[in-house]
Amino acid sequence: MPIASMPAARLLGLLDLTSLGEDDTPDRIRALCAAARTPHGLPAAVCVYPEHVTAAREALAGTAVKVATVVNFPDGGDDPQRIARETRRAIAAGADEIDMVLPWRALRAGDAARARAGVDACRAACGPDIGLKLILETGELAEPALIRQASELGLDAGVDFLKTSTGKVPVNATADAAAVMLDAIAGRGGRCGFKAAGGIRTPADAQVYLDLAQARLGDGWVDPARFRIGASALFDAILAEAGG
Repeated sequence: MPIASMPAARLLGLLDLTSLGEDDTPDRIRALCAAARTPHGLPAAVCVYPEHVTAAREALAGTAVKVATVVNFPDGGDDPQRIARETRRAIAAGADEIDMVLPWRALRAGDAARARAGVDACRAACGPDIGLKLILETGELAEPALIRQASELGLDAGVDFLKTSTGKVPVNATADAAAVMLDAIAGRGGRCGFKAAGGIRTPADAQVYLDLAQARLGDGWVDPARFRIGASALFDAILAEAGG
C-alpha cells in the first residue's frame, strides 16, 4: 500500500518513537510520551535508554504503547553475562521490549558461536513475555553474506524482530540490507518481524521498507506485531501531513 494512501493511524502504529540522545532527561522523555498521544493514533512503542524506562512507563500509563529499551548498546559487545544483566535490569524497570545489539564484531571475525551466546543470554533473560529485537548493525557487517548469516543466527535464536541498525554508526538502514533480512525472514515463513532504523525521516523513506516487506510477505503481513520503523523525525512528518 502506498504510504500516501495509508491512514495516519496505521502508519503511526508501525512506529517505535525513539529518543536515544546522550542528553536525554526524564522531563524530555515525559514530553516525548505526551507527544505520542496524538489525535491521529498512537505509536507501537516508545524506545528510550534504560535509565528512562520508568519515566516512560509512568508517562504512558493507560495506553497500549509499549516501552522499548536498548541493551548491549551501541557497542555490540560480546559478554553474555553483561547482556543478561542489562536485560534483567531493563525488564525490572518496566520494559516491554528489548532492542539488543548483536555482538557483530565477533560475527565479523568469524566467531559466530560467541555472537550467538550473547543473543541466547538476552533471549533467556527476556523469557516468553518480553519482545526481543536483534539489532544486526548491518552498516558494519556490510557484506550481504554476513547480513544473511546474522539474520539466520537471530532467527535460529528465536528473536521476535530483526532490526537493521543502532542509528549510531555511519551507515544505518539501507534498502539492500533490508532486502537480505526480509528474504531470510520470508524463508522462515514470516514468523519473525522486521524493524528498520537509522536515517528514516520522511514517509518516502519509510515507503522503501514497506515496499520491500510487502513484496516478500504481502500487505497483510505488515502490522505492528511484525513490522516497525524506529524514528523520531518520521513521527513529526506524519503528523505534519495529517494536519498536526
